Amino acid sequence: MAFRSRPVVGIAGETLDFALEAAEDSHPNEYLGVLRGTPAAEYDLSGDGDLITDVLFIPKTTSSPVQATLQSDLVPNDSHTVGTIHSHPNGVLRPSDQDRQMFTKGNVHIILGAPYERDCWRAFDREGEPTTLDVYDVTLPDPEDFFDFTQADIDAELEEEGRR
Repeated sequence: MAFRSRPVVGIAGETLDFALEAAEDSHPNEYLGVLRGTPAAEYDLSGDGDLITDVLFIPKTTSSPVQATLQSDLVPNDSHTVGTIHSHPNGVLRPSDQDRQMFTKGNVHIILGAPYERDCWRAFDREGEPTTLDVYDVTLPDPEDFFDFTQADIDAELEEEGRR
């Protein structure tokens, strides 16, 4: 898995709401996803870092009431990945030893807890220490626009990736 080394400035409110809903839908099993970021400047936010805008569910992820695991070889190998997000159905918002092992990759990791309301989550750094993650009310692109691109758009993104 490739992870960005840029700081994470926050998470889009829509993205947090999506993850909380997905965790609630997975209950009583754990939910697990991969966080992806977009440069904050694209949302007119100050700071040189990324805004978490997406949560990916990785195929072949397994889940139970006490753990969730993903196959890391199926995580997209690109620079947009910034960390992980998972739930604790018991509502405990502290990382376990197993969580801390997963946290070594990525800049930020989020734990969601039952009852999955807007204040039922915490962010942690790669060492498993609590960190602050602001929630931003930004308008994300419509998912229907995902495939709305041209060859020039692809070339520009490849050129940008080459500069990093």
